[in-house]
Amino acid sequence: MASLGDALTQQVLDDYESAPVDARLRATLGFLKKMTLAHEALTPDDARAALAAGVTREALTEAMHVAYLFAIYDRLADTMGWDVPAQASGYYESAAKRLLARGYR
Repeated sequence: MASLGDALTQQVLDDYESAPVDARLRATLGFLKKMTLAHEALTPDDARAALAAGVTREALTEAMHVAYLFAIYDRLADTMGWDVPAQASGYYESAAKRLLARGYR
């Protein structure tokens, strides 16, 4: 059963620029997209634009760290041939609930 969160997530995945999300999230996603796909073109002005949209330095730094770690995990998974559970398995939903309840402890 799809929830409102699922629908919003899909909208963001389809086109974060037109998805009904906060301007700060939109600016952060734009920064991360450029950092990931066009890192050679990333400049301090890109960070300034996100900050001008209301993103805090701390939030932008944390987003960069998360994106960096996911890039490493993705490369490791590809290189090591790690198994990725099918979305229909329910693994991700249960893992998300566990993270929300207990954090990364």
